[in-house]
Amino acid sequence: MIPLSVLDLSPITEGSTASQSLANTLDLARHAERLGYNRYWLAEHHNMAGIASAATSVVIAHVAGGTKTIRVGAGGIMLPNHAPLVIAEQFGTLAALHPGRIDLGLGRAPGTDMNTARALRRNLEAGVDNFPQDVVELINYFAPAEPGQRVRAVPGEGQKVPVWILGSSTYGAQLAAMLGLPYAFASHFAPADLEQALDVYRSRFQPSQFLDKPYVMLGLNVFAAETDAEAKFLFTSLQQAFVNLRTGRPGPLPAPVENYDADLDPMAKAMLAQALSCAIVGSPQTVRAGLEAFIRRTGADELMVTAQMFDHASRIRSFEILAEAHKELSEAA
Repeated sequence: MIPLSVLDLSPITEGSTASQSLANTLDLARHAERLGYNRYWLAEHHNMAGIASAATSVVIAHVAGGTKTIRVGAGGIMLPNHAPLVIAEQFGTLAALHPGRIDLGLGRAPGTDMNTARALRRNLEAGVDNFPQDVVELINYFAPAEPGQRVRAVPGEGQKVPVWILGSSTYGAQLAAMLGLPYAFASHFAPADLEQALDVYRSRFQPSQFLDKPYVMLGLNVFAAETDAEAKFLFTSLQQAFVNLRTGRPGPLPAPVENYDADLDPMAKAMLAQALSCAIVGSPQTVRAGLEAFIRRTGADELMVTAQMFDHASRIRSFEILAEAHKELSEAA
């Protein structure tokens, strides 16, 4: 059975604080480690009132320092916001502190709005256009230093930090294939190009020093609870957050509500149906069946599961139910 991993946006819920969100993140990571999840990734977003992981490498250090065995990483660092050398130093430092446990996923989007992107002091147009060159530059900083090399990442050089390409379109699939890198697709919020991106990545993959064959990890929303009705109720927090974001009203993660979609206009319903089509919402039996079907349909090598839930205890229980379903499928296989 393929591995399961966790993507945590470290959600700040209505009425709560970033401090509580970050405490919840570490608590969930410890539970994920105990339950056998493979990785625990955090994402870079800026100017988002509902996400506490803006300083992503700092939060990764917080999680890695509070766990023992689970891999911890970025899903991802938005490279156009940064100089490659700085990211090589940050993740080289993390790898020196936590050998063999750090991953680095790289994205091409700014992870924010245009005004905030400018406030990050990066040339956004050049950053996006130079993404492939920046990825190669960053990877080279992790290689052993060459004689006479004038710019070095210390810590960083000689560190075997796995680099992933993230994407929500065929662009990232092409780049990951060309460089022979593992690829993570954001099907948990942008599933439209999923099949095409998988085909591009697998058909064009070129073996490299990093991988001899394609390796793809897919994002998946899983909201598990004791009953289908309870899971659907918990899922309304994410539905509200998506509608708020797409209508220019981002904010903290809302509390779930009964019958949320009853009064939604048709355009909002259609948007949610498309954006969140890669979601498994339901009881243990529903989750097991959905998990098996998604793996069979996509042929994924690994799943990166996310659950933007308002209640922390419910979120932990959701990942417990998923781990149990995964174990049952593994035993059946």
